[in-house]
Amino acid sequence: LLLSSQIYPIHLPRETRTRRALLICNIEFEHLKRRDGAEVDVDGMTKLLEGLGYVVDIHRNLTSQGMAEVMKDFADLKEHRTSDSTFLVFMSHGGRAGLFGTKSRNETTDILSLDTIYEQFNNKHCQALLGKPKVVIIQCCRGGNIGSVMVSDSADPAMPTPSSAHTVPEGLEDDAIFEVHLESDFATLHSSTPDTLSWRNRAEGSIFIQHLIQQFRNHACDSDLQEIFRKIQNSFGKFPRQLPSQERITMLRKFYLFPG
Repeated sequence: LLLSSQIYPIHLPRETRTRRALLICNIEFEHLKRRDGAEVDVDGMTKLLEGLGYVVDIHRNLTSQGMAEVMKDFADLKEHRTSDSTFLVFMSHGGRAGLFGTKSRNETTDILSLDTIYEQFNNKHCQALLGKPKVVIIQCCRGGNIGSVMVSDSADPAMPTPSSAHTVPEGLEDDAIFEVHLESDFATLHSSTPDTLSWRNRAEGSIFIQHLIQQFRNHACDSDLQEIFRKIQNSFGKFPRQLPSQERITMLRKFYLFPG
């Protein structure tokens, strides 16, 4: 048996807890191609999250500013106080810099930086979710590359140099009674690795969302969140063009959606 200190607590009975999830999906764009099949993703994710006990706030076709405003309103919901967790789901066109808003023309216009998500829901700006799992699901391209590569047996492959651009987050105000980490209890699953494409079927929706729904349906009852994330990643073994990526993980315990 796992010690309770290693598992996120689910204090309230199902009748009184108020789990909320946010789903933002951009389908129609002013300058970019319509994301055919995305509506299937919205329906599938909504049913999945409702099945997991979340009331889902759904928003479609927002600019980057609209997305930020919707996030702020969602972060301010009083229901989070009587919730144990949240899911934040984002689906759009995207690039290395972030998620594209509906007015985006390219990598530099109308972009929602992913940092904004973590900032809106960190322990300074969303205290109602302090110490509670915040699961971020992002379906978008992160660049134009195909994720699979031809591997050569060359003796000296050129090694890319990792970037070391780490910024130090600002601390909490001085009059805080106790200090907490600025950002904690997040787990993020991206549809693909940085710089690579994510793939979508016009009839069946995004491959990532299809795989995610299937793995959550099969394993939410008995696996913790990061174990489910790994199962989703493993399910891409026969699809080398895309590999979902766990990132910015600050979960300090195991998160079981249905402990018991």
